[in-house]
Amino acid sequence: MKRRTKVVILMAGFLLVSTLLWAQNKGAKEIVIPGGTTGSVSVRHHVHQNILGDCNLCHNLFPQTAGIVQKLKDEGKLEKKKVMNQCQKCHREKVNAGLKSGPVTCKGCHAK
Repeated sequence: MKRRTKVVILMAGFLLVSTLLWAQNKGAKEIVIPGGTTGSVSVRHHVHQNILGDCNLCHNLFPQTAGIVQKLKDEGKLEKKKVMNQCQKCHREKVNAGLKSGPVTCKGCHAK
């Protein structure tokens, strides 16, 4: 196959994958989760959607509703550090697998 044809096929594949990833991005681009006295946590939602691909990895615990973490906290329906444990577990699994990951320390996520 000629090099030019290979490049065109490769570019077409890249555009298709990019379009599919963009199409799945739903909700806010960035979400701010209240973090109590340690400060809020800013989550790049669309980045997580693109990397994870499966919304249920997070949304099995947290319904897809704006402000749900605070609402669940206010109602006493969210265990202390449940959000942190969920995020940190995923980040650590990626680090242990030698993959690029988000922060795994408190100060890496929380901003006062």
